[in-house]
Amino acid sequence: MGAHGGHLVLADLESACGSSPNRLCEWVFERTDSDGWATAADLIIDKPLRVIFILVVAFVLTRLVRRAIREFGERLADSQHRESVRALRKSRASQLLSDGESDGRSMARVQTLVSVLSSLANAAIWLIAILLILGEFNISLAPLLAGAGIFGIALGFGAQTIVADFLSGLFMVIEDQFGVGDVIDVGEVSGTVEGVSLRTTTLRDVHGTVWHVPNSEIRRVANKSQIWSRAVLDIEVAYDTDLRRAEGIIQRVADDLWQDDDFAAADIIDPPEVWGIERLGPDGVAIRLVVKTDPSEQWVVARELRLRLKEAFEEAGIEIPFPQRTVWLRNDAPTPRSERPVVDTSEPRPPETTDELVENPG
Repeated sequence: MGAHGGHLVLADLESACGSSPNRLCEWVFERTDSDGWATAADLIIDKPLRVIFILVVAFVLTRLVRRAIREFGERLADSQHRESVRALRKSRASQLLSDGESDGRSMARVQTLVSVLSSLANAAIWLIAILLILGEFNISLAPLLAGAGIFGIALGFGAQTIVADFLSGLFMVIEDQFGVGDVIDVGEVSGTVEGVSLRTTTLRDVHGTVWHVPNSEIRRVANKSQIWSRAVLDIEVAYDTDLRRAEGIIQRVADDLWQDDDFAAADIIDPPEVWGIERLGPDGVAIRLVVKTDPSEQWVVARELRLRLKEAFEEAGIEIPFPQRTVWLRNDAPTPRSERPVVDTSEPRPPETTDELVENPG
């Protein structure tokens, strides 16, 4: 076949199979010398096979990525749980987090991480798969990519807060800053965590009010119930109290509560400690007592201790001081002239004779 014939064959092949013909289309064209059969083979057999291959690969990738994300979340939860147990091993607080509570909290975090990261990974994988499928049908992706870029920029400017909430929530979950049931203080609001999502954190305060706080607005978190808590009481006594005796009574009452099996809520971890004189106030002397408790039990323990200390002080005759003030009264009003004492300002006259000096000795 001459050069002119070869150019015609290539032109026919390009018109039937495109500028980059695949082997199946080229093989069918060479065997049948028919544009229709070659085009049909390309559209009915080759392209569907490529599309099916892309879909299968995307499906397998999503499964593998999901499994990898789950294993990552489980390792992260196990690592942080081991750190918590290691920190509590020095005291009987190692029994603090029961297996059920620890597993429940870890599983909740794992499910959140797996759900979020898997959704992101699935979206990315299937987006790439769709673009590849469109490319198989010779659809120009340049306009689509340009439009998607413009839409992404506009969405980024309009949804900056949502993106910030999402990223902040993701790091909160990964770092395990707090979880459902924890008592936290996030600045303007404090309360018990009732829900944690990637966009908001739901709190219920002591009055029962539910607060929904965007994660991006949480600049700092004070977790009052993570791993263990501490009840701190400053007990004031009068200045004339025997302070060493008062400290002994406080220590005895705290130890009795620690060893009291009937008070089930008093899950005290370590022996209570009296740290001594905290301050010399205007009305009394404050003695500090600290008690290490289970998470969120510090308030129950503190209330019971106050009740028992009040009863012990009344029995021992120790006065709990009340505000006392010393008041000085001064009259700054001018005294009337008629009530003013008469003062002789004249100079004394020397006696003129001896008799006068005897009669007036002063």
